[in-house]
Amino acid sequence: MNSPLNKLLQPQIAALRILVVDDDHHMRKVVRTLLTAIGVQTVYEAPDGAAGLEAVRRNNPDLVIVDWEMPNMDGAQFVRMVRSPGTFPMPDVPIIMLSGHGDRWRVVEAARIGAHEYLLKPISIQALQDRIVAIIGKPRPTVKLDGYYGPLPRRLVVIDDVNVVDVRTEN
Repeated sequence: MNSPLNKLLQPQIAALRILVVDDDHHMRKVVRTLLTAIGVQTVYEAPDGAAGLEAVRRNNPDLVIVDWEMPNMDGAQFVRMVRSPGTFPMPDVPIIMLSGHGDRWRVVEAARIGAHEYLLKPISIQALQDRIVAIIGKPRPTVKLDGYYGPLPRRLVVIDDVNVVDVRTEN
């Protein structure tokens, strides 16, 4: 946790306003405690997706951490609604998807709908800090590509009938 990049970014981390959206009060408390330990000073909470959308509008957070599994509006629906430019006021806010499931399809789906990072429960302070550092230390521009709106993929690969072409090298 004391890498040179982390130390360099510590003032930015301390200044972050982070929204945690999770239906489990205990998990919100755990994430808040980890964020505080990392140095984040402002943490907002929302108990469900609808309240999370309102909290984004009201609090203008720098980062959102949203649980995948919630009643009524799950994390994937939340991300899709946020990533609606022209409809939602902050479609570019960085989002970390939090889940108790490590299925490959969930990780791929989270990236496909515009989440910046995916974090598996139970979360560690190091994993959380690494994701935050990745978002603020190497920000990716927001792009709109064929129905996708979200962070520029780290690697864009085009597959044609003959070749696999790496269009962009990994950050």
